[in-house]
Amino acid sequence: MFSIGDFATIGRVSARMLRHYDAIGLLRPARTDPASGYRFYEAGQLARLNRIIALKDLGFSLQQVGAILDEQVSAEELRGMLRLRRAELAATVTAAGVRLAQVEARLRTIESEGQMSADDIVVKRVESVRVAELTGIADSFAPESIGPVIQPLYEELCRRLAAAGVVPAGPGIAYYESVAGTPGPVDGEEAVVVHAGFVVTARPEESYDFAIVDLPAIERAATVVHRGSMDEIMPTAQHLARWIDANGYRSAGYARELYLECPSDPDRWVTELQEPVTPA
Repeated sequence: MFSIGDFATIGRVSARMLRHYDAIGLLRPARTDPASGYRFYEAGQLARLNRIIALKDLGFSLQQVGAILDEQVSAEELRGMLRLRRAELAATVTAAGVRLAQVEARLRTIESEGQMSADDIVVKRVESVRVAELTGIADSFAPESIGPVIQPLYEELCRRLAAAGVVPAGPGIAYYESVAGTPGPVDGEEAVVVHAGFVVTARPEESYDFAIVDLPAIERAATVVHRGSMDEIMPTAQHLARWIDANGYRSAGYARELYLECPSDPDRWVTELQEPVTPA
């Protein structure tokens, strides 16, 4: 048998917790010395202790833990519950990481206000181009909605182009369209059609499992080069928007994204934003 201190050490719990479990009838000691009141435990009781801790970590109250253990939950059932809880915790951690990244991106946007030069913005004609593309729907135009949609589209498009023997003849191009009357799940925002494409010279064929379209020219586009991950696009995009407003133009649609350089490190990407504009 083990003293309460030794059993607590082996079970990685506190002796105070074991006394509490005894008091509420959740884990009685195997023997209590009638003279000293010292508690003693058997090795076999570790199995019940492990289940108590596991069920607590699943979010059950101690009262619920007792009821579950009284129903003789099997080890396999408990493993299944733990796997589910692990998945829930992992999803929570991931969501928290995404929210933290969003807050940091917004903070960088605020910090960059008024610090970017207007000299790097050029108004020019963007010529028409042929692209092979796949499309998807994003809940909104926010970076956190676009990223999870466009990244898998490009991965799948690369796979399909390789299978069809179509070699890109130029950089990647992404463009966007609103889905009128189709609100996203957040604040009634409109959903957005995401077009992920590569410049090609191939002609459309019925056998292709991707679309080949000719993007029309943009007669007048305000353009700026963004350096870094697309997750950090907001400061550059808002800098461009302020320049458009301050220089007698208004936006005529979503900006195209021309991916000039896309090394393995997204922080080294070079992307040109091409936003169609008209005189205000």
